[in-house]
Amino acid sequence: MDRRKFLQLSAGTVAIGALNVSTRIAAGSPFPSSSSEMTASEFQAARQFVTTEQGNIAFIDRGKGDGALFLHGFPLNSFQWRGVIPQLSTLRRCIAPDFLALGYTKVANGQSVAPQAQVAMLVQLLDKLSLAKVDIVANDSGGAIAQLLAIRYPERVSSMLLTNCDTEPDSPPSAVRTVIELARAGKFADQWLVPWLADKSLARSASGLGGQCYSDPSHPTDEAIEIYLGPLLRSKRRKELTNAYAAALDPNPLAGVESALKKCYVPIRVVWGTADTIFSQSSPDYLAKTAANWLGVRRVPGAKLFFPEEMPQVIIEEATELWSL
Repeated sequence: MDRRKFLQLSAGTVAIGALNVSTRIAAGSPFPSSSSEMTASEFQAARQFVTTEQGNIAFIDRGKGDGALFLHGFPLNSFQWRGVIPQLSTLRRCIAPDFLALGYTKVANGQSVAPQAQVAMLVQLLDKLSLAKVDIVANDSGGAIAQLLAIRYPERVSSMLLTNCDTEPDSPPSAVRTVIELARAGKFADQWLVPWLADKSLARSASGLGGQCYSDPSHPTDEAIEIYLGPLLRSKRRKELTNAYAAALDPNPLAGVESALKKCYVPIRVVWGTADTIFSQSSPDYLAKTAANWLGVRRVPGAKLFFPEEMPQVIIEEATELWSL
């Protein structure tokens, strides 16, 4: 499929996707998950580790052939991609790591967990896995890290499929300022995450992780909350690392990248949830003006920040089309 046909198809799928998503929200029904979604036990059993200078990196590795790198959001981990990887692993070797300070990755003593350090970790991870080049699928702060990786190592990135995430004018977004301030005071993990882990209904409430970042009121599930937050709160050091991740979101890690993006010919496609209240709804328009190799945007009405977890089929469709170009 050539670029023009892809963009024409995108215009049609926006309308169809909008109708389907809006209908499900109006009916109050949960978003359907993929029938081949990895279960929690399958996810735990599939986890592997590789040692880099930055630490012992936890990751999922499924499929064969050309690589695809899946970058999760905060405070999530690679479990976010459980509905996407089983199907896309028939097309690519799918690698989903846990970032430094998040998930099950074990961070080396004294190691920075800032976005720049995450990029260095990913390059070493790809080297260890003998992957010279990858397609990237990224969400939330993972999208900022994806952009940094693409402009610094464009020869290692075949394409980027970005969902709601940071852009230079909106990084960090104003909605996370309180999180950053609490993290710098060493209080974010205890004041926000500990109560959510203890009370799953609170985590899904309007003021919790669910209400802020998910459209389906049944998300995140009890199981997902345990997998996401449990590892971050197991020790004083893990809480400190969680706080350090959030604190490192400011100053803006994307400051000055616009000129580099204008010269970076890595193909960029965006899928954006329009109900997201964390990131600016103008960000896709900014990327459209900035990206040198822009492949358009698909807006998904009713979808919030972590919609890739709720609507894996949208990511599967978009990645399949993008990778076929």
